[in-house]
Amino acid sequence: MAELKVGDKAPEFTLDSTHGTVSLTDMLARAARGVVVYFYPRASTPGCTTEACDFRDSLASLQGAGYEVVGISKDDMAALEKFEANQLLTFPLLSDPEGTVIDAYGAFGEKMSFGRKILGPKRCTFVVNPDGTIALAQYGVRASGHVKRLRRELGID
Repeated sequence: MAELKVGDKAPEFTLDSTHGTVSLTDMLARAARGVVVYFYPRASTPGCTTEACDFRDSLASLQGAGYEVVGISKDDMAALEKFEANQLLTFPLLSDPEGTVIDAYGAFGEKMSFGRKILGPKRCTFVVNPDGTIALAQYGVRASGHVKRLRRELGID
C-alpha cells in the first residue's frame, strides 16, 4: 500500500487490544483533537520499548491536549500483554497479526535492520483528526526522541 499523506482518509480499523476491542471510530468519538496511531516492529525490543515508554510518560499531556494514543504491531496478544505489564503501559496495544491495518497505513515495507535491508513493519506515526482525516503522517521515525518531537509538532511543548 502507498504511504498516506496529510488530508487522506485514515483507514478504519477494529482490532483486539490489551484493553479489549478497539476501533478508530470509537477512539475518535472520545478524542477532542484526534488519535495518535503509532506502528512499531515488535514488542519488547529495545527501540520499541524506548518508544512505548516515551508515549507512556507523555500520555497525560497528550490526553490533556485532547489526543488518544494507540500502538499497533503484528505481535500476538500474549506478547502485547507481557509488554504492557513489564513496561507499565497505560494505553491500548493492538494486535494486527495478519498485517491488514499495517498494510492499509503503508507501514510495511523495506527497511534497514542492523545494517541490512529487510521487509517488515516500519516505525510510523499518524495523527488522525476527529473527522477521520490524516493530520500528520511520519514514516521511518527513530524511536529515541520521537515522542518529544511529536509533542512539539502538535504544539504541546
